[in-house]
Amino acid sequence: MGSSAKRKKEKKKDFQRPKLKVGKAKPKAANFTDTSFKAKSIVLTQQSISTSAPSVALQCSHHLSLLTHRSDSQRRDSLAFLTTAIASHPPDSPLPQPSSVILPAVQRLILDGSNAVRQQLLKLLQCLPKGDIAGHADQLLLHIRAGITHLASDIRVFALDVLEWLLGVAGDEVVGCAGGWVRTLKCFLALLGWQTDAGGKWSASRLTVGGGDAKIQVKQMNVLTTFLRVGLVPSQGVLSTIAEGGYFPLWQTKHHMLPERSNAYAHLNLFGALRDEEAEMYEDREDRQRVFHDRVEAAIVAGLEQAIKSGGELGRAAAQLRKVVKEGMVDFRGEEFGT
Repeated sequence: MGSSAKRKKEKKKDFQRPKLKVGKAKPKAANFTDTSFKAKSIVLTQQSISTSAPSVALQCSHHLSLLTHRSDSQRRDSLAFLTTAIASHPPDSPLPQPSSVILPAVQRLILDGSNAVRQQLLKLLQCLPKGDIAGHADQLLLHIRAGITHLASDIRVFALDVLEWLLGVAGDEVVGCAGGWVRTLKCFLALLGWQTDAGGKWSASRLTVGGGDAKIQVKQMNVLTTFLRVGLVPSQGVLSTIAEGGYFPLWQTKHHMLPERSNAYAHLNLFGALRDEEAEMYEDREDRQRVFHDRVEAAIVAGLEQAIKSGGELGRAAAQLRKVVKEGMVDFRGEEFGT
């Protein structure tokens, strides 16, 4: 009797639902670590807390280091910060970072693949003090020549814009620096496809660096016109003296006066070693006229004749270039240029 009741109780137990307690915690793992403690303070070694923000000079230095970032937007934003910092500084105070630090860091961006970065670079260059540009004209010109012969047409056009700006702020340094005159002229001849052989015969290459685009060729001619105007065309006072033949009764007085430059007979190279004519510095206008006449004038004259015949915008640009060559070389040969 007792065993039967026990068996029934055990069978009934199998069908009973266990009662669960609400809010019962999950059993803790064997490797549980208690982290419920609270610390009053955490001390870090070499901790520096400052209520003031970094100075503008430090921020500019930081953004100069970001110009090598692989992100186009980061390079553009860094250039924009530098532009704002330079444009907003008081005129009589020094720049947050000197131009001698900024220009070497930004000049390679002339060849940047992003159009937004290049346009922001030009805005930055235009904000820099004009007096600080002259000492860096030769280095800027190296990157500009690489840009105007680049395979990408947009980089070529932008490099021409930078050259036009540089001629406006430091034209004498551009045409007078080492390699600035001859090498730049040779770049333009390669761009336009104007060449002369050893016998003086002129030829125009169909495959030019400009790719045959008329708009790019017009831009190239316009910048070449500005370049030759700076290097060949004298000031208005000198032009009036040349037209009048001198101050009567003193004829050609300037040729009998003491030279205004040091080593006035350096162009004769009487006792020096053989020189690389392309890498020479032609600070004097007469030297630039001589080299222009000996090396590139024949090719430019023949090329301009063909360009003028084509008419249109290209013909007008060629006519302006022809006029500048005439004004710049009129006193070198003593006769008018062309007909």
